[in-house]
Amino acid sequence: MRRLIENRFGMLALVLIALAAVYGGAFVSRPAPVRVEQPKPVRAAVASVSTVCPDPGGATVSAVTPPGVEGPGEATVLDGEKTVVLDQPGTLWQKSIAKGADPVRIGATGAMASGLEAGRTSKETSGAARGLAGVRCVEPGADAWFVGPGPAVADLTLHLSNVEAAPADVFFTVYAGEGLVVTDQATGMVLKPGEHRAVKLRKVITSPLVMGLHVETSRGRVTAAVEAVLGQGKGADWLPAAAAPDTQVVVPGVPGSAGRRVLYITAPGEQDTVVQVRAVLKDGSYALKGREDVKVPAGSTTTMDLTTGVGGQPAALLLTSEAPIVAGLEITGTGTLQDVAYTAGAPALDLGSVVADARKGTRLVLSAPFGAATVRLQLLPKEGDPPPPTQVVVPAARTKEIRLNPPPGGEKGFSVVLQPQPGSGPVYGGRVIEENTSLGQLLTAQPLAVARTWALVPPTTDNPAAVLP
Repeated sequence: MRRLIENRFGMLALVLIALAAVYGGAFVSRPAPVRVEQPKPVRAAVASVSTVCPDPGGATVSAVTPPGVEGPGEATVLDGEKTVVLDQPGTLWQKSIAKGADPVRIGATGAMASGLEAGRTSKETSGAARGLAGVRCVEPGADAWFVGPGPAVADLTLHLSNVEAAPADVFFTVYAGEGLVVTDQATGMVLKPGEHRAVKLRKVITSPLVMGLHVETSRGRVTAAVEAVLGQGKGADWLPAAAAPDTQVVVPGVPGSAGRRVLYITAPGEQDTVVQVRAVLKDGSYALKGREDVKVPAGSTTTMDLTTGVGGQPAALLLTSEAPIVAGLEITGTGTLQDVAYTAGAPALDLGSVVADARKGTRLVLSAPFGAATVRLQLLPKEGDPPPPTQVVVPAARTKEIRLNPPPGGEKGFSVVLQPQPGSGPVYGGRVIEENTSLGQLLTAQPLAVARTWALVPPTTDNPAAVLP
């Protein structure tokens, strides 16, 4: 031992052995590490809502807050110089707006903001704009996507409103069949606070037969909506706002009636992509024979005729792509004079949905592309008490179409509240209104949007760094 100690190399070995024993014992006896879970977003009730109904002249504007909310709150409808106050959840408000009116602004706070929904629906029996036309009233935002026919085949009007207290800088991008369309007139628009503007896209871009349209703001927020008039005997309607670009898109709300069906797909990125197309029908989910996929060049919009695939059947379309895409569908009615309607990519209705305007001839088209879904369905008549709610079960990979008969007191109009039940799979849907005339079918469609009832907000913690420089 003495020799070992006297040997400096031996001394080093003893030190290392001792340190290993000390740290080894500490490692074995240390407490188990505490597992830190990442905080998850918190569901918070919506406390305020602001929405704009574009070009309401000659249309019926509807607004409703679903029942079941408690506490103070009110909604206000600013119709020109008149202000109407709404303070009863579950009561449908409707009004026919005179032609030439400015956009109608609807705002709500407190309990009346929870689930507030509004829409505008019009009907023309003659002229270039003949048809039923409807659109969900729009919330202010920093960007919006639309997809459908281009200004070469339709008279397209982009309706913009700035309801904020600060100016908004607006620009838009068009993705045509031949690729990205660049024009100086699509940039540099400044909307003053409270300003509304209608932009005729034919005066800005004339060549596209089809288009994807991206409206953005570099400062402020605006509401954006697109009206499409195809011309005498061809129909008119509004292009619904489409879900933001994603690699998986569900286009719901395809009605089970005859007529042409045309799919529009925009690939706004810098990568060409191949999109796989599946139809979710009442008897199953299928890749359509001969239409299993479609190639979409980068920065362009492509169409595919799906009439022989989904025509006459209620459906949703499930699109999968390697690159993000935006998608929508044109629905053409039958008859000597035709009418058109549009649906677009939409999110799952995890937090429920509200339809402000329903009437005789209304159908819901619900799809469960990934797993069986159960939905609670409540009708809210314009007059009288609502009937008991019902439950609708949609089997996995199936679509179900539901014809809605007006409840007692709902002959002049009613609203619909949908709420997925616990354990339900993702459900997507659309509302369709049809009216048969001697000259042909009138129709309008609307993909169901997530109700403005809850918002997912990031969790907050006390941290001095939030206020320190």
